Amino acid sequence: VQLQASGGGLVQAGGSLRLSCAVSGFTWDYYAIGWFRQAPGKEREWVSCSSSSDGSTSYADSVKGRFTISRDNAKNTVYLQMNRLKPEDTAVYYCAAVRDPSGYGCYARSSEYDYWGQGTQVTVSS
Repeated sequence: VQLQASGGGLVQAGGSLRLSCAVSGFTWDYYAIGWFRQAPGKEREWVSCSSSSDGSTSYADSVKGRFTISRDNAKNTVYLQMNRLKPEDTAVYYCAAVRDPSGYGCYARSSEYDYWGQGTQVTVSS
């Protein structure tokens, strides 16, 4: 099982980035995907999640209305479109996966995820 996060970088406040999480090694259809982030000196925090089959999504209040999670089933890839970025969005962003045969799960706690990507750095300058 592998998750490969990419797309991070340096952007000015107000700008946009799109993160990608390419997954392999498991049956894509049965896995819920989440995005988390961790800023220096802070705990890892949940950002967003996507259920495996019913299209349900959820967002942390801090990113709601600015970030959008989406899945490309043909490419086994999950995206996190980040708009109107703020300096406080600066962090290492991680994608994670958990098996959810129900298809409806969308999980906000890191302890619920079984597999993690390596992280991609997002830096937003003021």
